[in-house]
Amino acid sequence: MITVDGILELFGTIAWTAVLCVPLGVSLWALLDCARRPGWAWALAGRRQVVWLAAICIGVVSVVGGLAVSGWYLLKVRPLIARAESGVGA
Repeated sequence: MITVDGILELFGTIAWTAVLCVPLGVSLWALLDCARRPGWAWALAGRRQVVWLAAICIGVVSVVGGLAVSGWYLLKVRPLIARAESGVGA
């Protein structure tokens, strides 16, 4: 028999799972974005792609580290690489 408590517990579990998957999703987004940028854009921006790929991969091991490294990449480094890739300059 389905009870109200059972339904609330199910929705609570789904909500917690979604919240806990956010750091993994952000890290995966950063990793894929970092990997798809061409090497020449990284060179023009004065950054090293392999270092950022490694940092994001290592950061995934801890939730806070993954969010910090991925967030820094997405907010600070990614715009520089995107500008270099588009030809505007770093």
